[in-house]
Amino acid sequence: MNSKIAWSDFKLNSDGLIPVIAQDYQTGDVLMLAYMNEESFQRTLETGKMCYWSRSRQELWTKGETSGHLQYVKSLDIDCDNDTILAKVYQIGAACHTGNRSCFFTRLCETELPGELAERSH
Repeated sequence: MNSKIAWSDFKLNSDGLIPVIAQDYQTGDVLMLAYMNEESFQRTLETGKMCYWSRSRQELWTKGETSGHLQYVKSLDIDCDNDTILAKVYQIGAACHTGNRSCFFTRLCETELPGELAERSH
């Protein structure tokens, strides 16, 4: 795969990383948030498998390398500010290290939408 935008055009955080939101390309479920450095981005393009930068281990991390829960790239999109990547992936198994399909399984709060807005969302 080739990127239409060069790494040098990405807006990185103070650690030289860009956040990546992984989303199931079929269901639209948000699976996880991770970070990439230039090397992990290039490896993702080369292999077609999601590779991230592990901030805790300070090393490259190909998702699923040890667990078998791989993420295959369907598409990579960048947001309007060039500071966040949306990775639409084919997820094998769980995305979360806890064994959950998604890292976002703990609801903090929920509210009812006003009637008119709720009707529009159907």
